[in-house]
Amino acid sequence: MAVSVWQDGICLEIKVQPRSSRNKLVGNQQGIWKVKLTAPPVDGEANQALVSFLADIFGVSKQSVKILRGDTSKLKLVGIHGVSPGQAAEVLENLSGKK
Repeated sequence: MAVSVWQDGICLEIKVQPRSSRNKLVGNQQGIWKVKLTAPPVDGEANQALVSFLADIFGVSKQSVKILRGDTSKLKLVGIHGVSPGQAAEVLENLSGKK
């Protein structure tokens, strides 16, 4: 599942790599997006960083980004309100360098 429809937005499967040198979308492997984050996986810091990162790249508020599954796992299912699948595909392709 690269990008799927969820309520009034999209849903993404994301694998998080915490404690990286910078926040970055790395790419997609078998339908799962890999995101590197500088935050450690302690006390929800990586989750907060992921929500902020996704809100920034999609141009939505932090309240529009919801972690639906995987609060304590590296593999997460994230819903983002207010973004169409077409918009999401364009943003993700541009950031991952794949066109």
